[in-house]
Amino acid sequence: MNICVFLSAADLDERYTRPAKEFAELLGKGRHTLVWGGSDVGLMKVVADGVQEAGGRLLGVSVDFLAATARQGADEMVIAKDLAERKRLLLEKADAVVIMVGGTGTLDEATEILELKKHGHTDKPVVLLNTAGFYDGLREQFRRMEDEGFLPRPLTELVFFAEEPVGALAYLEEGQGIE
Repeated sequence: MNICVFLSAADLDERYTRPAKEFAELLGKGRHTLVWGGSDVGLMKVVADGVQEAGGRLLGVSVDFLAATARQGADEMVIAKDLAERKRLLLEKADAVVIMVGGTGTLDEATEILELKKHGHTDKPVVLLNTAGFYDGLREQFRRMEDEGFLPRPLTELVFFAEEPVGALAYLEEGQGIE
């Protein structure tokens, strides 16, 4: 499976890097391909390293102004002209999406895929990996949106919240019939 991961390029502490490494190792051992923003810094590097070390493939989609931080030695690297093209290419190349901890860029990518799902423009599974409760507030906001009629589809049809890396990958593999 080509699994797109939206996540931070920031250097983060152990409570975020440990679960990221665990997820990356599971993804690699499952012989999946990581589709990611292509950066070789911060949490993006942690995940790319883990996937590659465990035997998975790396398919990066960087962007012109970040090309200097693009990972050397990825199995495939595409350089998009801008962030909008990058998002489009990431989603186009992915079979599924996992949203990990991140900042405004990650939130932008997450809401775009959820908006596409909401309107029926994609049926790709989306998992939000809620490491260390990072997305508790967002989950509460989504539930309020659902409860107050802002979502035309049930939240459970848009996104699956996983508390641990093993649950995130298991959800995706079960959905694809992978055991």
